[in-house]
Amino acid sequence: MLKKDICIVEDDPDLRDALALLIQYTPQYALAGVFKNAEEAVLKIPDLKPDAILMDINLPGESGIDCINKIKYILPQTVFLMCTSFEDEDKIFNSLKAGAKGYILKTDGPAKIMNALDELFDGGSPMSSSIARKVVASFSGMKQQSNKAIETLTQRENEILELLSKGFMNKEVAYKLDISAGTVRKHIQNIYEKLQVNTRVEVVNMFLKR
Repeated sequence: MLKKDICIVEDDPDLRDALALLIQYTPQYALAGVFKNAEEAVLKIPDLKPDAILMDINLPGESGIDCINKIKYILPQTVFLMCTSFEDEDKIFNSLKAGAKGYILKTDGPAKIMNALDELFDGGSPMSSSIARKVVASFSGMKQQSNKAIETLTQRENEILELLSKGFMNKEVAYKLDISAGTVRKHIQNIYEKLQVNTRVEVVNMFLKR
């Protein structure tokens, strides 16, 4: 059986050693490298080309999120699993935005951390239950906010938005509604401001997901 190479980036020596032992004694995994800070990891991990990296967030110097941002471009096939004690939404979403495929809390314990690695290689996105709830709650809140924003649109803005969602260009919208192209552009600008978007794709997606 071909083993998956794992790297660990963790500044806590006790946890670092415990994770290293876990990986060494798990048949399907091989320990490729262990690092105590982001700077060392960024310097050495690209040559190791691991299949996955167990990444802490709160590291001395640069954070684990900074580390992912730098390594991801060099090793696009490597997957990242955050293993941290932070549960605040900013760190969760910044980690996922940087490219992490999973987010596990250190308090989950060794067995769940190894199960998360298994799930990662099965194509999943493992998360601690409390983290998953925060993610779901946040997306639910974002959807409610976007729905409320759409409800502020005028009847004319909704008519224009519906035509845009069907693929009509500005001139075609103007013709169908018997208004000038300049008026259409003005309405579209108002729609962008109300929905807090910058592109036609964003506004149409928001409208279709309503």
